[in-house]
Amino acid sequence: MELTYTEEEEAFRARLREWLAVALPKLPPKPSPDDWPGRRAYDTGWQRALHDAGYADVHWDASPTQRLIFLEETEKAGAPYVGANFVGLLHAGPTIAAEGTPEQRERWLTPILRGDEIWCQGFSEPDAGSDLASLRTRAVRDGDTYVVTGSKIWTSHAEVADWCELLVRTDPDAPKHRGISWLAMPMDAPGITVRPLRTLAGSAEFAEVFLDEVRVPAANRVGEENDGWRVTMVTLSFERGTAFVGEVVACRRTLGELARAARADGRWDDAVLRRRLGRLNAEFGALWRLTQWNVSEATRTGGVPGVGGSVFKLRYSHARQELYDTAAEVLGPDALDLDREWTLDRLSSLSYTIAAGTSQIQRNIVAERVLGLPKGP
Repeated sequence: MELTYTEEEEAFRARLREWLAVALPKLPPKPSPDDWPGRRAYDTGWQRALHDAGYADVHWDASPTQRLIFLEETEKAGAPYVGANFVGLLHAGPTIAAEGTPEQRERWLTPILRGDEIWCQGFSEPDAGSDLASLRTRAVRDGDTYVVTGSKIWTSHAEVADWCELLVRTDPDAPKHRGISWLAMPMDAPGITVRPLRTLAGSAEFAEVFLDEVRVPAANRVGEENDGWRVTMVTLSFERGTAFVGEVVACRRTLGELARAARADGRWDDAVLRRRLGRLNAEFGALWRLTQWNVSEATRTGGVPGVGGSVFKLRYSHARQELYDTAAEVLGPDALDLDREWTLDRLSSLSYTIAAGTSQIQRNIVAERVLGLPKGP
């Protein structure tokens, strides 16, 4: 289907472009990838600029189409990505906006939008990754608090986070999908130990988090007790739905840069490479159309992305890997240079078929919820 834009939406696009043209030249230099305090300050500074200009709330209060325009235009302009504020803006924040109480929305949404507080994601565990419902981190109710014990792994941005969207098991006797609750855990609570994990590219945006009788107020539970799996599906629908919009735009830009680089060094004469670039151009064009369709569906259903996000995430993950494999082919020996952005992007692309739900999980979702196929034995 074709997504059309109203006059009001096109006016929003024009205003945003004008503001970006003024705001981006004022940004300070980007900090080193290893300077996490500096990266937090840079990312939250940009978020505060968006807030003050009236653009911070597009992630939740604007229509899905306006959100699409915002992500498209900021990426095209080369604006900073959400960075350390990723979980708060694109996961926890939308979930709280959709599922939280008025008090929870008032407490957490404005600090996220202003860039005052950073969130991390405490979902995966050493023995509960793809099968997330097998998580074992326990939360035992003690009066007005939960006492949480367990561990999490691949906790995004735990090293600079103020809060954690945390999945815990509150009823060990219930079927595994029905005994889970979604908590907002303050990262400065006693009993929390953060151990950074270094990635293949040398960065440390993930961490192990160990929880030793951490007390979390029951008022920090989003949704009903033991209804956390449903709330988690809301979180993951955002993660797999509109969270990758900017990255599709970035991949299309990278594809153009690859074609120019191939022309510059004579590789454009290779017919096989040209066909590969042409097919990738068609692939990302189709992914952009799928993104528009998903946004149209989200508009129709009240703003929460549907299972189309799984279709998108499955295909996008593999297309991104193929894109950066092609970049390595164009770069030749320079593809081993870790100071090159394309090299780092290629290394990070390896995680995309795992992060936000493995490709195997996405295939199951598509088979069962889109095609209506029966579950396996």
